[in-house]
Amino acid sequence: MRVLATAGHVDHGKSALVRALTGMEPDRYEEERRRGLTLDLGFVWTEVDGEPLAFVDVPGHERFVPTMLAGAGPVPAVLFVVAADQGWQPQSAEHLAVLDALGVRHAVLAVTRSDLAHPEPVRADAVERLAATSLGTAPAVAVSAVTGAGLDDLRAELAGMAGRLPVPDTGADVRLWLDRAFTVRGHGTVVTGTLGAGTLRVGDRLVTGDGSALLRVRGLQSLHEERTAVGAVARVAVNVHGPGDDSLRRGQVLLTPDRWLCAEAIDVRVTGEPVADLPRGVTLHIGTAAVPVTVRPLGPDTARLTLRRGLPLRAGDRAVLREPGGARLPRGVTVLDVRPPRLARRGAGRARAAELASMTGRPDGAAELRRRKLVRRADLLAMGVPAPGDPVAGDWLADPAHWRALADRLAEETGRHARAHPLEPGLPAEAARRLLGLPDRALIDALTAAQPRVQARLGRLYPAGRPGPALPGSVRAAVDAVRRDLARTPFRAPEAGRLAELGLDRRALAAAAAAGALLRIADGIVLLPGADAGAVAVLGALPQPFTLSEARRALDTTRRVAVPLLEFLDAAGWTERVDDQRRRCRVPAGNGGGRESNPPARDPRAPRF
Repeated sequence: MRVLATAGHVDHGKSALVRALTGMEPDRYEEERRRGLTLDLGFVWTEVDGEPLAFVDVPGHERFVPTMLAGAGPVPAVLFVVAADQGWQPQSAEHLAVLDALGVRHAVLAVTRSDLAHPEPVRADAVERLAATSLGTAPAVAVSAVTGAGLDDLRAELAGMAGRLPVPDTGADVRLWLDRAFTVRGHGTVVTGTLGAGTLRVGDRLVTGDGSALLRVRGLQSLHEERTAVGAVARVAVNVHGPGDDSLRRGQVLLTPDRWLCAEAIDVRVTGEPVADLPRGVTLHIGTAAVPVTVRPLGPDTARLTLRRGLPLRAGDRAVLREPGGARLPRGVTVLDVRPPRLARRGAGRARAAELASMTGRPDGAAELRRRKLVRRADLLAMGVPAPGDPVAGDWLADPAHWRALADRLAEETGRHARAHPLEPGLPAEAARRLLGLPDRALIDALTAAQPRVQARLGRLYPAGRPGPALPGSVRAAVDAVRRDLARTPFRAPEAGRLAELGLDRRALAAAAAAGALLRIADGIVLLPGADAGAVAVLGALPQPFTLSEARRALDTTRRVAVPLLEFLDAAGWTERVDDQRRRCRVPAGNGGGRESNPPARDPRAPRF
């Protein structure tokens, strides 16, 4: 199916023409037929060369330009109508300005009422006017809806234009702008619109533009025929069901879930007169929506628009700015950025204007990534920008130059922390994330994997080749003294007095544990590395289960050490409680602690702080 809108001044015969072409009545209301004046959108269709051709008939009166915008906004082509007996008129000019602002490139000109006046002067004038806009040189046909003269030629030109229209992307995300919403007894809410891209299927889930409601497609019609699926471009009637379906109205939109961003501020390029001449408050028209916006000029032809309500927009979208009352012709806008940066600092507006000057509105993934440096792939696609490469971590895309700079800075911050805090373990990964201003911990993990000068251990980062803090000489000497004491009695941890005598405070012990020189069992309790496995071997030789007293004697230690040591082994999964008094080993005696047969739930050497 192909879909086009009519356009032209009031009473130039748009409705009469499509009535003659299709044999269908576009005016739905009795008052329209009685007054001979189109008040609302009408929808009719016919076949041209065996293919359906649908018309969205729009009103031409100046009071109904917003309705005309709702009808013309979602369609890719137009049947432009000028009456031979009246010629070019004010709404002819405004409708043409709207089409030019929307960037419509396909049109056929119909000079109606050619039975009442010679059509050639009007045809020549209208062709020249259209040629100066996005419509370009359009084929023109003189017709009469009364006598039928020229209708066959018009059908031929319409068929030719339909064949030249771009092929729609039926796999695209759905964005259905609603032009009607009503209730059908026994079916519920039905909405209609022009499906410009994508495919709708019975059973699909669609979300409203503000994300407030998720609706199910219960039924589909296209050209009054029941369908299980409808692909773009098409006029569709959709029976939807779900919370809030009765609140749907013209100007709202239904979307493929999780594929669109709701934009509340956008940066745009404005065509026509300088942006500075725009009033502060205007109305943005896109699809069937009309939303008041506040204009902040940035450059000579760029501005930031703040929307009164969010809309699902993408880079490259074309829209129309219209002043209240239509005092001046509408302006066209091209959306450049739907997630623009804040302009809070002095000079930010000028810097942003310079950046926007180089943007065309044609989505460029590599350029967008250079500007944003880091962005989720799903967000980039939702902005209407193709992803230029594979994610660096999870769903995150990174500009290659920025990623290399981050990796270098990570190495610098890791080395700086090691030099500034010799007694502390490595730089915590979460602290590194904050230092680099990254939004996700997964990015730190990916940077560490990509940076050979940094290595990770137990959630902390160290300079490569140094898997723990470098102990100062005095601390190393004190640790060596503790190690000699423990070599004689491996489960008699040094008393607090002995540690104080050696100058080993809490920080020094934590550094020694992180360096692998000591095994920290609990606060102030340290043993030799591997003492945990040795203890399991000793306890495994006891009759099972065993008591705390039996374990203490077997290990030749004190209650001060035995209690935290057994809790440590419990946490590691090497021993377990039988009851309040007894424990048992979870591995057979003589299995060396059971590290291979029953690995611990976590690394017991991890420092605790």
